[in-house]
Amino acid sequence: MTDHVGDVAVHRFGGTGPPLLISHATGFHGWCYEPMARGLAHQFGTVALDYRGHGDTPAPPDGSAAWSGFGDDAEAVAVALSQEPGATGGLFGFGHSLGGAGLVMAASRRPGLFRRLVLYEPIISPPGIGFPDDVDPDSTPLVAAARRRRATFGSIDEAFANYANKPPLAAFDPDALWAYVSHGFTADGGEVRLKCDPGYEAETFRRAFDAHVWDLLSSIEIPVTVIAGTKRPHENPTVMAPHVAEALPHGSYLARLDLDHFGPMTRPDVVAELVRDACQPDLG
Repeated sequence: MTDHVGDVAVHRFGGTGPPLLISHATGFHGWCYEPMARGLAHQFGTVALDYRGHGDTPAPPDGSAAWSGFGDDAEAVAVALSQEPGATGGLFGFGHSLGGAGLVMAASRRPGLFRRLVLYEPIISPPGIGFPDDVDPDSTPLVAAARRRRATFGSIDEAFANYANKPPLAAFDPDALWAYVSHGFTADGGEVRLKCDPGYEAETFRRAFDAHVWDLLSSIEIPVTVIAGTKRPHENPTVMAPHVAEALPHGSYLARLDLDHFGPMTRPDVVAELVRDACQPDLG
């Protein structure tokens, strides 16, 4: 079921237990995590949001991809969930990449809103890690690749076949890939078009280090597990993760060399197990 908190789309995947808010990565949307949510159905009532400009949530009228706005979205949805039955004691949160930063912003603004977070390769930049002063962000691989991303296909099936044969999405669990495609495109004349415009995705990547989320970590007084996959040279998420865990007052770091940055979609069953294990102390 999908409903909205203001303009923000909220997808309810069901399950039994306290609420777990799933916060997605740049260029993706909440439905991509539905296969992972299945593995959590006996512990949590899982809910995923779509950040502005992603999935079923519209981009702001000015097209801004300021990361503080993603914090606004996470905060609004979390506050709404906190007022529902079963949320006594605080929410659980799972944040992937951009989604990890969004949950940290919300938790910093609203102490007591969450009881525990699990962050998978969050984009939270320590001092000295980010775009060097002499590098134009528009020339970096992520930004450039997003701007080149193909936005239209003849059909959903054509889009699925295309992604199923190209890395990195070729490695996705088939159900996760189908969720990405079937909920990530909209009809546009005789074609289908990505809901997350490639230019907006590129702008989101370009602004990844201007939110100063690192400065908020010391204010997070709840347990936080930071998970990272295999280290890849010059790729920031795996480099950042242990530093993020160390900067958190109650942070712990877990390295899983059998996973990559897209672990929630490539191995949703494994990541669900990691979330269960991380949250077990508060589940009783």
